[in-house]
Amino acid sequence: MISEDLDLQELTQQLRTALGDADPVGYLRGKSLMRNALVHARGFSELEAEELIDTLELRGFLKYSGNPSEPSQANAHWAIAASRESQSNTSQPNRGK
Repeated sequence: MISEDLDLQELTQQLRTALGDADPVGYLRGKSLMRNALVHARGFSELEAEELIDTLELRGFLKYSGNPSEPSQANAHWAIAASRESQSNTSQPNRGK
């Protein structure tokens, strides 16, 4: 069971650390590599890790640089967000102003 309190930014950094020098390449191959890294590093089940990778992608922490439906872009790379500031966060108002 995935906790609602899970910090996705922290999880992204843990994923980056778990991958080490491994470079996620290809849409499905890259997602599988990242899923497996979470399974081994954090002890999630494969289903939980897959759902987390999907969530990280939907929230913009992970971005595939190619078009997964184009065979010519089958070897495109994944970008893993470095920090929260690198995310475009337009869903929350700027509370400081």
